[in-house]
Amino acid sequence: MLEKLSGVEDRYEELTRLLEQVGDDYRAAADYAKERSDLEQIVMKSREYRDTLKKLTEARVLQQDEDIDLKTLADLEILELEPRIETLEQEIKSLLIPKDPRDERNVIVEIRAGTGGDEAALFAADLYRMYTHYAERQGWKYEVLSQNEIGIGGFKEIIFQIKGNGAYSKLKYESGVHRVQRIPSTESQGRIHTSTATVVVLAEVDELEVNIPDSDIHIDVFKSAGAGGQNVQKNSTAIRITHLPTNIVIACQDERSQLQNKLRAMSILRARLYEIEELKRQQELEKTRRSQVGTGERSEKIRTYNYPQSRVTDHRINLSSYNLAGVMEGDIDKFLEELSLKSETERLSTESEDNE
Repeated sequence: MLEKLSGVEDRYEELTRLLEQVGDDYRAAADYAKERSDLEQIVMKSREYRDTLKKLTEARVLQQDEDIDLKTLADLEILELEPRIETLEQEIKSLLIPKDPRDERNVIVEIRAGTGGDEAALFAADLYRMYTHYAERQGWKYEVLSQNEIGIGGFKEIIFQIKGNGAYSKLKYESGVHRVQRIPSTESQGRIHTSTATVVVLAEVDELEVNIPDSDIHIDVFKSAGAGGQNVQKNSTAIRITHLPTNIVIACQDERSQLQNKLRAMSILRARLYEIEELKRQQELEKTRRSQVGTGERSEKIRTYNYPQSRVTDHRINLSSYNLAGVMEGDIDKFLEELSLKSETERLSTESEDNE
């Protein structure tokens, strides 16, 4: 590990020199500054680690001294230094593992009603409100990209964008099947129904990262389907894009201009294609062992919202909260933090196994 740290420190010093010499090349300066900033925490920990190791070596030398007082002081210092070194080693190992480059990005969230008919669509709307309330708590912005409503306030599908620093790092664990158990308002017998909705969280990507040739897409233009009256567009502004190689279909109609709907549809398509390639890459790397946390298998039930018991349970970490009302208002940090911790622990375990 000291050899790795030495290389990191050398690069940090090199970047410091480059920043002093870069002159008016602002693009290069920005790139150097970002890379240096990314390394700064590791370098600080590395220097503390080396200093602590040095102190431990000196204390062990004093421990052999014939002077009883010096020997006692050395014993006490060793008792403090050894656990600190273990802690620093774990922190540094965590920092040295490559982070997901998508973590700081904005996200596109897709929620679709699953089994359960209208009740599933209402649950999809509840999840949408939960995530937008969470975004508001974080000071993030959100915007609906596409939606397919039902008449009673639910969604067959809703796709929206959340813009905020670190949005993907927080929300990437939400992909999967969410299950609700409750008595629908239309149920006269008072029976509990089970419904589901599927959540997909995608990192936003730009055109440079995912190039989609015009020959790979087919675009259909049609009139927007609104709720009637003034909401129905007389012009053909809605867009449906079909990606021919994968047969992925994206439709957007919420914007008043054809261009805006096309831009939104292309943004969603790029994010989906990027996710497909990322999953392929992960599967090809033997060292990346997909776990129950990860980004979540789309087909697996990850969380249950039980209204009669006011309980929310995340099945991946066996964690329950009895504050369902708070969770539905966006209080989901407890789950996200535990999922992140489990993912980090598994990353460290995998890295240790690979280094043996």
